[in-house]
This record gives sequence, structure tokens and C-alpha cells, in this order.
Amino acid sequence: MISQSTIQNVLDAARVEEVIGDFIQLKKSGSNYKGLSPFTDERTPSFMVSPVKQIWKDFSSGKGGNAISFIMEHEHFSYPEAIKYLAKKYNIEIEETEQSDEQKQAASERESMYLVNAFAQEFFINQMHKTDEGKSIGLSYFKERGFTPESIEKYKLGYSPEAWQALTDKAISKGYKLEFLEKTGLTVVKDDRKFDRFRGRVIFPIHSLTGRVLGFGGRILTNDKKAAKYLNSPESEIYHKSNVLYGLYQAKSHIAKENNCYLVEGYTDVIQFHQTGIKNVVASSGTALTEQQIRLIQRLTSNITVLFDGDDAGIRASLRGVDMILEQGMQVKVCTFPDGEDPDSFAKANDEDDLRAYLDENAKDFIQFKARLLNETAKDDPAQKAEVTRDIIHSISKIPDQIRQELYVKTCSDIMQVSEEVLFSTLAQIKAKAERDYKRAQRQKPQEQMEVVSKPVEHREKVDPQEELERIIISLLLRYGNQSGEFEDFVLKPNDEGDLVLTVEKNEENVFNKIYMELQEDEIEFTNPRFKTIYNLICEQYSEQEMIDYKQLMNNIDVEDLNNEISSALLDIENHSLHRWDTKHIYVNPKEELDPKEITQTILNLRRLLIKKKIEELSLSVKEAKQDSHMEVLSETLEYKKLEMLISNKIGRVM
Repeated sequence: MISQSTIQNVLDAARVEEVIGDFIQLKKSGSNYKGLSPFTDERTPSFMVSPVKQIWKDFSSGKGGNAISFIMEHEHFSYPEAIKYLAKKYNIEIEETEQSDEQKQAASERESMYLVNAFAQEFFINQMHKTDEGKSIGLSYFKERGFTPESIEKYKLGYSPEAWQALTDKAISKGYKLEFLEKTGLTVVKDDRKFDRFRGRVIFPIHSLTGRVLGFGGRILTNDKKAAKYLNSPESEIYHKSNVLYGLYQAKSHIAKENNCYLVEGYTDVIQFHQTGIKNVVASSGTALTEQQIRLIQRLTSNITVLFDGDDAGIRASLRGVDMILEQGMQVKVCTFPDGEDPDSFAKANDEDDLRAYLDENAKDFIQFKARLLNETAKDDPAQKAEVTRDIIHSISKIPDQIRQELYVKTCSDIMQVSEEVLFSTLAQIKAKAERDYKRAQRQKPQEQMEVVSKPVEHREKVDPQEELERIIISLLLRYGNQSGEFEDFVLKPNDEGDLVLTVEKNEENVFNKIYMELQEDEIEFTNPRFKTIYNLICEQYSEQEMIDYKQLMNNIDVEDLNNEISSALLDIENHSLHRWDTKHIYVNPKEELDPKEITQTILNLRRLLIKKKIEELSLSVKEAKQDSHMEVLSETLEYKKLEMLISNKIGRVM
């Protein structure tokens, strides 16, 4: 168990904008920050972070909370795991009591796999640095590649010995189960035999965005033609190749800072670039680029520069994957290296200044690069030229922005020496075909999905008016509780004729005091348990410090629903700014300033609702009342009806 003092130190140190900024590119938006949601596929930012209130809200998924809840949501961590991650980020020592055997047994399967991988990483590191075999084979290989001790440490490089089951035996002796060694792919089990998957290889651990070990890549150092040069961990519960980019953990902050990501192919390309000084670089690890990998980059930047080897055949093969980047609305450049060079060798042969200068001078816009490359290939062959022209226009069709499409068509017209009219016509044909293919695919879905069935009755969740009013009161307290305003109080006073009439009195009051006293006066209690808990926490803060400390409030809650309710109440008013309604000539009142009428109206509406419920109860009891009490109940019902009418009049005046 983590000690309470450690948890408090983490809560005090964590800054929500810093924590989220490690995963998402955040841009300033007034006093807040905004970015693309990491939980949905979107192109328009709907993710808001408030440094002042230390909260975040994702309007596309509805999720929200504080720094801890973000780590829990994004990395699927438990509360203790999120605390440990933040403690590591802020260099806070964790005080933790020893786990019992029962607690270890209760660890989830995913966590067990993470633990096995973490053990394996340390095992490989120790083997390379503390054994003769590791030093002479593994460490010497990395030194020959030009890797510095700092790079070896940063990327946690290691070595797996030649022995058949060195890692397996060591892990089992330390209490790790063979089941999880097999599930992570560290151990291969065949019948009664078991052996280490990566034996005799140098090891490249593959990390998540938070630094947890997801899997490994191993390079063989012998000339065994039967063995694969590189071997990766198999797909598992925690490792999905299509969702991972090598080096992203080490590069994420640099990508956001530089607002650009260099994309290479291999592990050594990444490490060599990083130690040369270019640190915003990641690798697809030899696999075809996927949409999930592109979105990982898109959270941090909208600019990608793809680095190709000097091999022409390799370049043409790689061009096909770039269309997916364009489809996501990102800016793509490509840069090639001289014949015989790759990112690893070129970075090794140049210092940082020369490498940056080369990249700046040779990084070309992807569409223009592709047009010139394919145009040179086609030369004077009309048939081939027609084919490559269509290929280029197909890439342009992937770009969502129509203005960029038109500009690229004009550029390609000059390069390919084909009229703009023909290119625009081809673009329209490709788009029309794509639309037809999509519709055909929709029609040709499996027959079982097309069967005629009775339409299910749609059960819409009923909105509870009282719950909605309670939510509004919580929002008002959180937004304006510390402020004061001039409130109109409606009181009954006798006029000159002696009749009671509704009069208005204006008083300057603190918002929290106003709401608290109004609820106390009518003995109103919250019916929704979430809002009741939040309301009690707010009252507790006011009784102790006469103000709301948003960070403290959310840190006192480790329940996801409550954190989400608080972030929604505080940041839902920011939603309009994300959509920039003003650019569409729709002007929305952001409600950033206190409006006393809104508070008065909300309280009156709650009173009217409760009176209405009371009248309904009395109406039922009238039917069941005995003769002698019938008139008494009827009289009480009429009094409540008069009160309801009076409040309705008050609401009309407030409006």
C-alpha cells in the first residue's frame, strides 16, 4: 500500500497541464489549453485543460477529471498505478508497505504481464553490464554502433544470453509465473520444453507513452541464415504492434516542443538521431504505418517528416503508407539521404548542426516530392505518365482540406505538364468512385445484418428534473461560490390597504451563503448521491477556509464519477469556445461572469418542483383520507397550490 504522505506529495506536485502535455499537444486558448481528444478520433479539438482549476474535460467522450484521473483513463491504470506514475514523473520517493502474498495473487493479468516485462528489462540490462558474455558480446556491439553510455541507459538496452532458459529460470526462481512469461512471449513453451525467445540477442525494450515495458525487439548477432535478424514480442494483452511507435516515450516532449515528428524505420535510426541531438524522432519498427500510430503522433503535432533511405525501391514502397497521414489532415514532408546512407549512418557521420541543416534543406513537401519522383520515372512514356498522374491525384484526394487540394493540383499541373482541368476532372472521378465503393460496401454487409426484424422499442432514459437542478446548483457553487452579487429577494408585505403583496428587496450576498441559506431554510436535501457528496465537500471547504480550492476538492475524491461531474460543471461553459461559433456569426454568452438572476431562478425552480411533488402526494392522500380529515388535507393542498402560483410569478419576474 502507498502511504498517505506519498499520495499527498504527489497531489501537491502534479500539474494537470504538464501531465497531459506529455501525451497531447496543447495550445493556449485564453486562460486554458485545448487539444485533440486522445479518446476519440477527431480532427477538431474538443479537449480542454484548465491550469487554474487543475482539471480537464473531453467534450467528445464526456470524460473529465484531474491529473490522476487522466492517467487512469489514458493508460488504464488503477489509482495506485497512477500515483506511482506521477511520483516517478515528479521525482517523489514512494513510501510503500510490503505487499502480502494475497495482494500479489490478486494482481490483474495485465499488471502481472507488465511486472514480468519490467523484470525482464532489468534482467537483460544486468546481463549486459555485469556478465562477461554480456560485456563482450552485447555491450561491445552497441559501442561499435557508436551508442554512448547515456543512450544505452536512456533506451534501457540490454542483452539476452545464449543459454536456452536463463531468463525463464531466473524469473521463476523470483516467483514469476510461467503463464505470464509465455503470454508476454518472453518464454516459448512447446510440449514439455521451454526456452527464452530472445536468447543470444541484443535487446531493445519497447515502451508505452508512460514508460511501461510493452514488449521487446531483439537483434541476432550471428550469421545464422535460418534465424530472423530482428525478432519482436508477439501480440499480447498489453502489446499491440499497430498501436506502438518505438522511441515515443523518449521523444514525446520534444515532438510537442518542436511541433514536428521525424519518422524513421528502425530502432538504431531513432537512437542515433537522438544522441546526435535530434530528439523528436520515432520509428514504426519495420512494420507498415497504421492509423493508430499516426494518431499517436497527431496528439503531439500535426507535422510529420518521413525519412527514407537512399534506395529508390524502398522509397516507392514506403510512399503508399503516407496517404494515410494525409487522410488525417496532417502536413507531411519527406527527406531522402544520399545513396548508401540511412538515418542511422548519416546521423553517426554528422554533428547536430550539419544534420539539422541537411534536414531543413532536403525535407520536401510530400505531394511535390512524389510528383517529381514519379514524373522522372515515367519520363516520356505516355501510358506510364498517365498512370503516375492518377497515382498522385489519388494521394491528393486523401487530403480533407479542399483549399490544399486545389493548390496541390495547380502545383502538380506544372510538374507533370498536364492541364489543371484534366487533373480536377480526375480528382472528381476518384472522389466519386470512393463514394460509390463506400455505398456498395454498406449494401453488401453480411445478410444477417440486413434481415428484417421488428423495430425494438426505444427506451430513452428519462431526465429527472430535480437531478438536473441539483447539477446546476453544484455548477453555480463551483463557478461562482467565492463571488458576491446583488440578489433580489421576494417577500410578502402588507400594503396600505392591509393586503399582502409581493415586494422585492435587493441585498449584496456571497453566492455560497445565498444558496446554502436558501436550501437550509426550506430543508432541501440533494437526492442524487453524487451531487450530495460534492455539495457536502463544498460546504466543508467553506467552513474551513471560506473559499473553494478546486485542486484540493478533486484530490479528495478518488471516485471517477465525482471527478467527472466536477470537471463537467467547471468546464462545460468553455465548450462554445472550442467550436468557434463567433466565426459563424453565432454569438454565445459564455457565462463567465456571475448572473444573480440565474441563481435565484434555479432555487425558485427547485422550490416549485418540490412543491409540485408535495401537491401530487396530497392529491393522492385526499382520495384515501377519512371523512373527518378530508377537508384538512384538501385545505393543505390548496395552500401549496397558492404557494406554487406565487413562485411561478416570482420566476416570471426573474426572467
